[in-house]
Amino acid sequence: MAISPTVSVVVPAMNEAENLPHVFATLPQWIDEIVLVDGNSVDDTVAVAKRLRPNVRIVTQTGKGKGDALAAGFAACTGDIIVMIDADGSTDGREIIQFVGALVTGADFVKGSRYASGGGSDDLTFNRKFGNKVLTGLVNRIYGTSYSDLCYGYNAFWARHLDVLNLDCDGFEVETLMNIRAAKAGLKVHEVPSHERCRIHGESNLHAVRDGIRVLRTIIREWRNNPVTAAPEPAATTPAADQGAA
Repeated sequence: MAISPTVSVVVPAMNEAENLPHVFATLPQWIDEIVLVDGNSVDDTVAVAKRLRPNVRIVTQTGKGKGDALAAGFAACTGDIIVMIDADGSTDGREIIQFVGALVTGADFVKGSRYASGGGSDDLTFNRKFGNKVLTGLVNRIYGTSYSDLCYGYNAFWARHLDVLNLDCDGFEVETLMNIRAAKAGLKVHEVPSHERCRIHGESNLHAVRDGIRVLRTIIREWRNNPVTAAPEPAATTPAADQGAA
C-alpha cells in the first residue's frame, strides 16, 4: 500500500480579500493544509479566507515583505510537502498536481517556469522579462544550473529541506534565494511549466528596478558566502503515490 505525502500550501497575503475567492477556488480539495500569512491587512482578507475555508490556518506576519511572510508560513506548516503560491490570482492552484507529482517521483525542489514548454505569462513587461533573463543567466553561469526562470514565485519542496533553504531575506528576492540555496545544497531541482496570469484586483507591490537590484545583491551575497551544506537524507523512504487531480 502506497502512502501519500501530506501537502501544505502557503499563501502570503496583504489586502487580497477580493482575490482570495478566485485563488482558493483553484486549490485542489485533496491538499491537507492551507496556511495564509496575513501581512496585517486592513481589508477583510482574514475573514474572507475563513469563510472560504473554515479550516485555514492563519499566521499573522510580524515583519514585512514577501520573504518574511514565507518564512513565517513555512515554519507553521505541518505537511511533508510545502507549496508556495501568490494571493493575487497570478498563480493557478490547479497546477499544484504537477509540482507534487515531480516531488514524489524523485525531485527535492520543484520550480515553476513560465519559459518551460507549456508555460507562459500574461503579465511579463519588457523590463521584467529582460531583467529575469540577465539574472537567470548569471545564476546559471555561477552555479552551473540550467534554470529557465529565476524570478518566479511558484515553487514546491519537501519540508525536510527547509533548513538548508534557511530563508533570511525580506523581499521578492526570496524566490532567487531559494533557487540558489537549493542548487548550493545539491538538491535535485526540477522545473515544471506554469502559466502566470495578471493580478485580478489591486496593484502589485513588485517594482522591477528596485527588486531587480535586491535580487542582484542576493546573488552576489550568496556567491561570496560559503556553500550551504545539504541536509542528510532519511535512512529509508517509502514510495509515495500521486494523489490525483482535484
